[in-house]
Amino acid sequence: MAAPVKVFGPPMSTAVSRVLACLIEKDVDFQLISVNMSKGEHKKPEFLKIQPFGQVPAFQDESISLFESRSICRYICEKHADKGNKGLYGTNPLAKASIDQWLEAEAQSFNPPSSVLVFQLAFAPMMKIKQNPSAIKENEDKLAKVLQVYDKRLGESRFLAGDEFSLADLSHLPNTNYLVAAAKDKMEDLFTSNENVGRWWAEISSRDSWKEVVRMQKNTPN
Repeated sequence: MAAPVKVFGPPMSTAVSRVLACLIEKDVDFQLISVNMSKGEHKKPEFLKIQPFGQVPAFQDESISLFESRSICRYICEKHADKGNKGLYGTNPLAKASIDQWLEAEAQSFNPPSSVLVFQLAFAPMMKIKQNPSAIKENEDKLAKVLQVYDKRLGESRFLAGDEFSLADLSHLPNTNYLVAAAKDKMEDLFTSNENVGRWWAEISSRDSWKEVVRMQKNTPN
């Protein structure tokens, strides 16, 4: 029996939780290895050997080491194509291309403003850092424009890349979950004011794989 893959990093990390959700969707055994970032463990030489930028997650599959959460997710889906959710990364070139284009939209258009908002609205209060109202307003406006594009797309298909849940949808779960939880009324309105986006978010956030990731986050000591 193959050894479980190893995921290094805290489940509270948006990038780590993306990989965990993918592994659970694909029914792949994994070992989550704690990295205490407050103590600088992600900058130590032994960690930098597997993640040269000193960020999380780092990922090991026997002798293979990878970093960057979206690339890790693609690798998991390709290697374990016949396990778990078989269509998570598509089953033909056109499906993969559609998923890839929306993964790029998430990385290039959705992630930049939503990551700023996650830090300002969720992490800054926990870290006792003063929030920046102008950064919040600027990125709310940017995110609202992105969600208008998403809403049009989601009026044409059930999910971003088509009518099946895929990596394109999964990749949006971590940031959106923090935003809705951290500023429930304001951020939830930002998503639900777009009818199709609201429907889509309700559906993807209720998946068992994501519920398990949220449970892991809640059970992890701060």
